[in-house]
Parts: sequence; structure tokens; C-alpha cells
Amino acid sequence: MPAARRNPRAAGIPDAHDAPARLRVGIIGAGRVGAVLGAALSAAGHDVVAASGLSAASHLRAARLLPGVPLLPADQVVAAADLVVLAVPDDTLPGLVAGLAETGAWRAGQLAFHTSGAHGLAVLAPAERAGVLPLALHPAMTFTGAVEDADRLSGSPFGVTSAPAYRPVAETLVLEMGGEPFFVAEADRTLYHAALVTGANHLVTLVAEAADLLRTAGVAEPARILAPLLTAALDNGLRRGDSGLTGPVSRGDVGTVGRHLETLTERAPESVAAYVAMAHRTTERALAAGRLKPHEGAPLLDLLAASRDEAGSR
Repeated sequence: MPAARRNPRAAGIPDAHDAPARLRVGIIGAGRVGAVLGAALSAAGHDVVAASGLSAASHLRAARLLPGVPLLPADQVVAAADLVVLAVPDDTLPGLVAGLAETGAWRAGQLAFHTSGAHGLAVLAPAERAGVLPLALHPAMTFTGAVEDADRLSGSPFGVTSAPAYRPVAETLVLEMGGEPFFVAEADRTLYHAALVTGANHLVTLVAEAADLLRTAGVAEPARILAPLLTAALDNGLRRGDSGLTGPVSRGDVGTVGRHLETLTERAPESVAAYVAMAHRTTERALAAGRLKPHEGAPLLDLLAASRDEAGSR
């Protein structure tokens, strides 16, 4: 189901001239994020008039989430829209914005927001020079292309970066899409995104790595074993931070960590570097939080440094 429409006035956001009227919306990048946001804007009463997407998956997703919306080249999407949503990969975004500016596609009075967490407003400068009102609205949520993505949007935090004068417009758009806005300063945008990547993308890698190791250890259903453990660990981390740490590093069990490294070297050598890196950072954080005393942490750091040096010499 599309995200439910929010009431901007009820949220304390101005709903007169400061807030966007019903807009003709163009989606550039009808992928996992763009199609979902387009559907949410449509549910809020805006008119999605055009979209662009190159892959077959984008075409199928647009047909499902944006039925009847024509798929056009990017410059034609811009020409048709009052609000342009730029939902393209981070590295593609600068060239896209600049290229549209060079062809004169942007026009004064348009709204444009991108969904990149890594970029702020600077990437939209070519459009802004043409008179476009620029916004950076990043949904802090993972989208996989599955049917549940639209439901995940409801209540999702959005990292908002905008000029102060345009902040009510940005917040209203987020609320209309079913999200919850919070402000991220331009200078903090990349650090903000790195934090989310560390927490979400790297978490998936860690879970998949743990599952692979369990399979190597003969466990047929790793998810059944990991689900309660990882759910509790995530809850501990969110509620208690470093004080929620458990396991051999938090106890200073250098012997256990050493045996882990020996076994991984023998049976899963591709996992050694990741284990060493995470154990090293965990030790540093445990020391800083007072979970380990210096005399307990030093042997761990020495062991991990020796393991890293040994791996580097191979």
C-alpha cells in the first residue's frame, strides 16, 4: 500500500504559500527508491506525469508502482515537471544535474530534490543557477525492490538538507511522503551517510559472513541460530551503546580470540582480515568505554596487530 498522506499543518509545518501546492512530479531514476517515492507523492495528491528508467527492472517497477506514467528521457521528464525527483546513484548524480543544465533543461521556479545520502546541496548548484529551488531529501531506509518497500517508507526518517528559507517546503514534502524529517547540515552530509552505510550495509555483510561461517561449521540453518542472538545484540547496541558489548573481547579473553584466528586461518582464511579489523575496533571502543582495563586490552591489541602483520607478509 502507498504511504498514507500526512497533514503538514498538524505537524507544525506551514501549509499556505510556504508549502508546495499540488505539483506535476517527474521521477528521474524509477528504481528501488524513485518509484516508491513517486507512489508516495501520488498518494499525497501530486500528479506524477513522467519518469525515466533504463533497466528492465525499472520498467517493471514503474509499471507496478506508477501505473500509466510514461517513461521518457531525462530532459523530457524535467520539461514536464514542477518537481523533479533525482533518484540515481551517488556517482551518477553530479553529471546528470550538470548535463541537464548544459542542455537548458532546468527552468526557474522548479523544485528539485535528490535522494542521495552522500551529497548535499552543492551537487544541485547547476540547477540552482538556473533558478531551481534545491533540496536534499534522503530516506534513511533500505530499499531492496521488494513489495514491502512502500510500507517501509511510512515513518522512515529522512535526512533533510536545505537553505533555511526552504526548510518548510522540504519538511512538508517529507511528511507528505509519509516520512519523518530531521535536519543534516551540508558540511555533515558525507559523515552522516558514512554512518548509515556502516550501520546498515556493513551489518548485512556481517550477518552474511556469520551465516557462511556457521554453514562451514556444519549448521544447516544459520538464520534460525542467528536471529535471536542478533536481534538481542542489535537491541543492546541501540539501547546501551558500548555498555551492551558482550563476548571474548569485552572479557579480555585473548586466548579465545587467538584460537578464533587460528581456526579461521585454517578453515576460512578469507574471513581473517574482517575478524581482525572488527576485533581491533571493538577492543578500542571497549577500552574507551571502560569495559576493558588497559592491561586487559593491550594483549588483545598485540595479538591482532601480529595477526595483521602476518597476513600482510603472506
